Amino acid sequence: MTAPVFFYFDFISPYAHVAWKATRGRGFTPVPVLFAAMLNANGQKGPAEIPSKRGYAFKDAYRKAVKLGLPGISPPPTHPFNPLLALRLASLPMPEADRDRWIDALFEGAWGGGGGCETAAQVMGAAERAGLDGARMVALAGEAAAKEALRQATDAALAAGVFGVPSFASGGEVFWGVDALPHLDDWLAGRDPVPADVSDRWADLRASAQRERKDPA
Repeated sequence: MTAPVFFYFDFISPYAHVAWKATRGRGFTPVPVLFAAMLNANGQKGPAEIPSKRGYAFKDAYRKAVKLGLPGISPPPTHPFNPLLALRLASLPMPEADRDRWIDALFEGAWGGGGGCETAAQVMGAAERAGLDGARMVALAGEAAAKEALRQATDAALAAGVFGVPSFASGGEVFWGVDALPHLDDWLAGRDPVPADVSDRWADLRASAQRERKDPA
């Protein structure tokens, strides 16, 4: 496959941090998206909003990082946190090398013991580590262009069938999660084992039962 690979991420996700580290240097195009907007669009809760899943997800991401030969992860000062400022900054146009250093620094702020990437002060610290002008970056994040870029990227991701982070998309196919990286590699090498007719039949299956959904008291 020669189609480009797009990497959809939100700094709020420890799995996105692991996926970024695992694929750094592979030439994938990073696309910041707002995970909360995806959850809202699909009527879902995030892992951190489910108490029994919250602790599990952190340990699971840690295990996946080590299994991939990466350093373990450190929790941010708070979680969930508001990633909007960092996401808008990562959406700003800049040279590829600067962009990758910038994303590195923000992920390190969130999950590498860097003190967070939520507040202006935390983000400015990340900018200094990346060799960028933190004050200027924070000012740019408040402008309409940065806000609109993040909004459009999130909307486009949803339209492409992306429902969570981290996700990878190539040639119309979406791969979700760190565990999907081997499947992405198979797809790129032309070894995807899923027959087209089976995939089409699954998409056309009719539901014969539906779970009743109740809001918690």
